[in-house]
Amino acid sequence: MNQRMDNTKLHIGTYILDAYARTERHVRELADCGVDLVIGVDRPEKPLLDWMRKYGVGCIASGILPGWWGGDGGNAGRMAELRPLSLYEEAAAHFADHEAIWGVDAGDEPSALDFPHYGKVTDAVERLFPRQFAYLNLYPNYAVAATNTAEMATSQLGAPSYAAHIRRYTECVPLDYISFDTYVYSHRWRAVRGFYDNLRIVADACRDSGRRMWVVLQVNSNRPEEWISADQLRFQANASLAYGAEVVSWACWCAGWWHNQVLDDKGEKTEQYGKLKTVNHEILAVADDYMRYRRVDTHFVGFASDDEDLPAAGEGLSELNTGVFLGVRAEAGGRLLVGQMTARDGSGRQALWIANVTDPYGAAAPATVRVRTHGGAIRVRGASAACGAGEVVFALPNCGGVLVETE
Repeated sequence: MNQRMDNTKLHIGTYILDAYARTERHVRELADCGVDLVIGVDRPEKPLLDWMRKYGVGCIASGILPGWWGGDGGNAGRMAELRPLSLYEEAAAHFADHEAIWGVDAGDEPSALDFPHYGKVTDAVERLFPRQFAYLNLYPNYAVAATNTAEMATSQLGAPSYAAHIRRYTECVPLDYISFDTYVYSHRWRAVRGFYDNLRIVADACRDSGRRMWVVLQVNSNRPEEWISADQLRFQANASLAYGAEVVSWACWCAGWWHNQVLDDKGEKTEQYGKLKTVNHEILAVADDYMRYRRVDTHFVGFASDDEDLPAAGEGLSELNTGVFLGVRAEAGGRLLVGQMTARDGSGRQALWIANVTDPYGAAAPATVRVRTHGGAIRVRGASAACGAGEVVFALPNCGGVLVETE
């Protein structure tokens, strides 16, 4: 499984490459923006795939396998009946392989009632498409719409809770990742609190089951008068990295859903292109160092006990002590989301991913961050800070993120 996608790297993806954005220029612009994976490329043509290979951009092709979407839950539990394995055999017989096709889209937001069949589909795809993996994306914790009733959400999830939905996935579907979309700026009621909780549930499931976390974030907006700011992009990305994300994807590059995509309907860049390019390259500048570690836990530092963004009472810390890193805090009222990490090589070396989440909506709220150790040198990657012996203090812009390592 997964022969072409290098899982030792952090990948930046996006959604939808429509017919008006499939020239060599458009593919080059993807690569220049820091994107190396496009999800939902419907029936890609060979010239497009050749350009993607040239510029190092992979795709997850749609229109290859039978489509499936969970929708409002009305078709829950019927996938085995409506999408039998024989259809996947037929799809493979008509498939033309290409090096730029890393995966094949197997569906979106299914009910947990269909996870057992997805386990069989995954096995079939691994056998029938030996160089591709099956791509399956899951619901966010607010199901489809923030206005849904609890009964509707349960119907869509096919489980009594979101945690149960994710747990059932890990029991039934033998993919080595969990992918989900979560759009924090698409609704307003407790949006940030719900976003953190969504990240936590999936990140903990990934940690406990040895999977990688893929997260789909928003670069577009569901209200045409609003444009997602660069700091709002930073907040989404850096919060996700604090929970150990290894693939960060942005919806949408072309018109897929909502408004104000990265490209307009003529294939020309909107203002979102420059914002996204800046944020993507900030992530990529520290990606190799970040990927040397995996997430152990995530902490809320500097949150008041009654903070509406805090998912659960008692989670907030005035400062963080991990045993290696001491007194981690933001001065003057800053709020930090801190991912506690350990080296993948088994050496026991530790690191922190620190995101300044003082204002997730992007107001100017820089934080002064202080980190101590028992005397060992500290290196900060992603901010202007000299290596310190025993202590380091550095400025972190609002919504910014850094990797802090011991030497």
